[in-house]
Amino acid sequence: MENSLWEVQGDAVPNPIRVDDTDLAILSELSKDGRIPNNVLASKVGVAPSTCLGRVKALHTAGVITGYHAAINEKLLGVSVNAMVSILVSPSARDRLLASAKSLQQLPEVKEVFVLGGSPDLLVRVATRSIEDLRTFVATHLGANRAFSSTQTAIIFEHLS
Repeated sequence: MENSLWEVQGDAVPNPIRVDDTDLAILSELSKDGRIPNNVLASKVGVAPSTCLGRVKALHTAGVITGYHAAINEKLLGVSVNAMVSILVSPSARDRLLASAKSLQQLPEVKEVFVLGGSPDLLVRVATRSIEDLRTFVATHLGANRAFSSTQTAIIFEHLS
């Protein structure tokens, strides 16, 4: 069965990539373990290793697979506080919203930045060693930034993935 990865989202993507059930199985397995050996991946999805390798390469070439990353245990690095910070951008800084988001992305405490439609304008995941460090980060980088009219911080107790 052939599917479009973008059918659920409507016609917003001009040329959706067509994938079949085998491609979807490959993507599912790779999302669980990006370092899975090709022969093991092929066995799990029920195709020959050469076929699997060709499909993975085609998914890379098509831009469906954009890269691999390492999952980091932040606790072992001393990070004990994670928070999501909602940010409203002031009306006078709306034209600099994306630039403001990109500048936040460069800060070492910032792990993810989401630019949203609606309210809030930005959602930022911040990781620090302590509540005091989080408070200092928010005051220094967000509260003192005139581009931001307000922030709201929510501490993350648990992240289930």
